[in-house]
Amino acid sequence: MPADPSPDLVVERSGPGGAVATLVLNRPDSHNAIRLGMYEALPGLVREIDDDRSVKVLVVRGAGRRAFASGADISEFREVRGNAVTARVYNERVAAAEAALEGLAKPTIAMVHGYCIGGGCGLALACDLRFADEQANFAITPAKLGLVYSLDSTKRLVDVVGPAQAKWILMSGQRVDARRAQQIGLADEVVPGDDLEKLTNEFAELLCTRAQFSVRASKQIVGRIMAGQTEEDEASRELRNSSFDTEDYAEGVRAFLEKRRPNFTWS
Repeated sequence: MPADPSPDLVVERSGPGGAVATLVLNRPDSHNAIRLGMYEALPGLVREIDDDRSVKVLVVRGAGRRAFASGADISEFREVRGNAVTARVYNERVAAAEAALEGLAKPTIAMVHGYCIGGGCGLALACDLRFADEQANFAITPAKLGLVYSLDSTKRLVDVVGPAQAKWILMSGQRVDARRAQQIGLADEVVPGDDLEKLTNEFAELLCTRAQFSVRASKQIVGRIMAGQTEEDEASRELRNSSFDTEDYAEGVRAFLEKRRPNFTWS
């Protein structure tokens, strides 16, 4: 994988064969506040991870254990978001970063220690799953800044927590603690802080042992459903039927009949 474009974003590798990539928001002194340059660099990094056949799962986290990300770096706003013209460009960069993360073919997990606020919550919502520690706090705060959240970002929130909870979060700007986040579906797992990294890594490595065609097709089909598709079409039928021609399907059947764990090789 090419060198990281910015010290504010670091890619690490773990798991068998380096199959788990971890993208670290690396500004711990500012609670990992997200600078414009980080948003601009994210699509390229995500594209490299998508193209790297050895990577099967992406974990996104903040450096340290105090914050996933405390939001966009407001100290930049006068320069990069000072008027409607510059704000439009800024918003386009944010949207592109979130869309790239959401569009990654491989499964993604946000590992949330501590604060997950504003733009940080936007990135976490663009991931497939969110695992959090018991000290995690989530919030989306446009109402505290006189801003309006984008339709795409709002849809991700509504898809996860439903319309009423989304309105509560957006209109109040209040923080949602880990317990309530799990109750409303914003967090999929909540564990003590000392256990979060272990839980996330174990689940990521579990996904690496599964048939990757099945994993990615499941993500794609769920995405189609969330986009409004309710009936089979030619593309979705082909996606399902083509699985029967893969070596992983043949291996899965062999392993079942031989009463052993499958050794899937497709990536």
